[in-house]
Amino acid sequence: MSTRTTALDALVFGVDIQSGDVRGSAPSYAVVAFDGEHVDRDVVSRRKLRRLIDREEPDVVATDNAYELAEDKDALVGFLRDLPPGTKLVQVTGAERPEPLSRVAKRHGVPYGKQPMKEAEAAARLAAANVGQEVTAFSDTTRVKVSRGRSTGKGGWSQDRYTRRIHGNVRKRAREVEAQLQEAGLDFEQEATEKYGGYSQALFTVEARPEDIPVSANRSGDVRVEITRERTDGIEFSPLAKRRDHVIVGIDPGTTTAVALLDLDGTPLDVYSTRTDDTAAVIEWIIEHGRPLLVAADVEPMPETVEKFRRSFDAAGWHPDRDLPVDGKKHRTRDAAYDNDHERDALAAALYAFDAHADQFERIARKVPPNFDRGEVTAKVLSEEESVETVVDRMVVEEDDDEDGERHLARELTAEEKEIKRLRERVDRLESHVSDLKSTVAEKDAEIEEYEAELSAARREERREARERREVTRLRRENERLEGELDEERERTERVEAKLEQLKRLWKLDHSNFADVAGEESDLVPVKPIEQFTTAAVEAADESFGLAEGDVVYLRDASGAGRSTAELLADIEPRVVLKDGTLSEQAREVLHERDVPYGPAEGVTIQEIDELAVAKESAVEAVVADWAERAEERAQAETESMVDELISEHRAERRKEGRSG
Repeated sequence: MSTRTTALDALVFGVDIQSGDVRGSAPSYAVVAFDGEHVDRDVVSRRKLRRLIDREEPDVVATDNAYELAEDKDALVGFLRDLPPGTKLVQVTGAERPEPLSRVAKRHGVPYGKQPMKEAEAAARLAAANVGQEVTAFSDTTRVKVSRGRSTGKGGWSQDRYTRRIHGNVRKRAREVEAQLQEAGLDFEQEATEKYGGYSQALFTVEARPEDIPVSANRSGDVRVEITRERTDGIEFSPLAKRRDHVIVGIDPGTTTAVALLDLDGTPLDVYSTRTDDTAAVIEWIIEHGRPLLVAADVEPMPETVEKFRRSFDAAGWHPDRDLPVDGKKHRTRDAAYDNDHERDALAAALYAFDAHADQFERIARKVPPNFDRGEVTAKVLSEEESVETVVDRMVVEEDDDEDGERHLARELTAEEKEIKRLRERVDRLESHVSDLKSTVAEKDAEIEEYEAELSAARREERREARERREVTRLRRENERLEGELDEERERTERVEAKLEQLKRLWKLDHSNFADVAGEESDLVPVKPIEQFTTAAVEAADESFGLAEGDVVYLRDASGAGRSTAELLADIEPRVVLKDGTLSEQAREVLHERDVPYGPAEGVTIQEIDELAVAKESAVEAVVADWAERAEERAQAETESMVDELISEHRAERRKEGRSG
């Protein structure tokens, strides 16, 4: 059943012929647009009606006869094919054998008049209330065809390449369509015709309507996409709302409430049981599935709960003379399906009630005229306890004025029935007089409503434009913010990429086959920096990235080191110590004693990345060579000093010996 109960969120067009004939050259139509609140009226030509439907894309186009819009079946199929996606054609008077519009309008409480504009409005209001049959000529299966958009022609080698390109593009577009259908979760079958270089065409059979398929028909270069709905065998009608036929209801109350439904032929339709739903929810379930004309229980007397259900539907009641035995209920429901004992008891109550009225239902079915609703007559006979003839005659009298000239023969009324008819006619005249007195007020109210509607529409439009302006401003600011973030990310990416390149070079330095992979960077040597020449800084560097024999060590601040700190560094046996600042005398002595080369870092270009660094091998060798020269000079100076000291001591001893002799 459709869940839409109003048209407040939909636009409905009611259409009726104003003048001319649909088979003629220039019919005109009365058109009423209804959105649940406002009614707009106009008289348009057939061509303008089509343009109006295409432009406004209403949810429903409603009429009392679909063949007022098309001269024959083929034209009606064409009309349905050209409707916008999501627009339904609804015949509010029924299917193949439509009822008079006046009768349908009266049954649903919709205002009706014989003028075309009034009939168009009645059709719109009925369709908005889910009354009528949807007219269709297409199934819910859609074919999506991907094929060549150009002819491959004839030719030589270049032509072969041209053909291969076209077929390749068809295959590429077919795969895109397949991915879109899979992403949308649609069921489909695919057939592809393989040709030189790809596909000549691919056909997708999709179980969905065109408006539900995320693919549009188009032609672009080498590829064409066509979308067509699959035709049915003929014109079909399907109700907007699920039909609610008259039913027999069996109810088993208690902690678990169970309900069973039968049709008027005694066939089980549905069963239902619940431990949580209240009475209102159970009543709602029954209403969704039918109109009860007989409510039954399986015990005597009828429980008060079942009696409440019966009164809610104003239906006839039934209960057995004594409680139904369990064996009897099992036997009577042996051919029916149910889930528990409560559903079985409700189903048995309904079946026994049908058995008790079976002869009566059969007589009613024989006597009901073909054009009357059997369920409606049966319900009135049961609830009002009258004969079939009396009920039918009264229904004929009530509908006599609504048949637009069509009258039914009725038997001679009794005196009581004549009096009832006279009184009803008097009431009708009085109500008509009251209606006339209220007409002026209604017209004024209508004018006020129209002005209020125009004002409301203007205000809504103004609010909509204001919202659009605010949204545009917000989106512009958001765009500017995102562009700024994008620029920042690009700059950060560039920095990271540059850093990555340097890290790659450092990684190469850390491998044993560096000479094979370093290439032009083979002159580089890794350098391990130490922030200060202190014991804590040396230990921190060793813990962070390790200090090993043969490392090139870089002291960012060489001052302040004592003998113990210098010995700690010398114990590592580095290849050379590059320094910024001046070493203490004690540190120089230790490094000289331990033959650890050192020198200023200002002559060496050091490239640093975080805690890692590299320097030119040639520059490091220059520092080592410089230290070696200085060490040799110092050793020579020390040797010369020692020789001078020995000579001085020898001369002093000889002078001492001369004085003593």
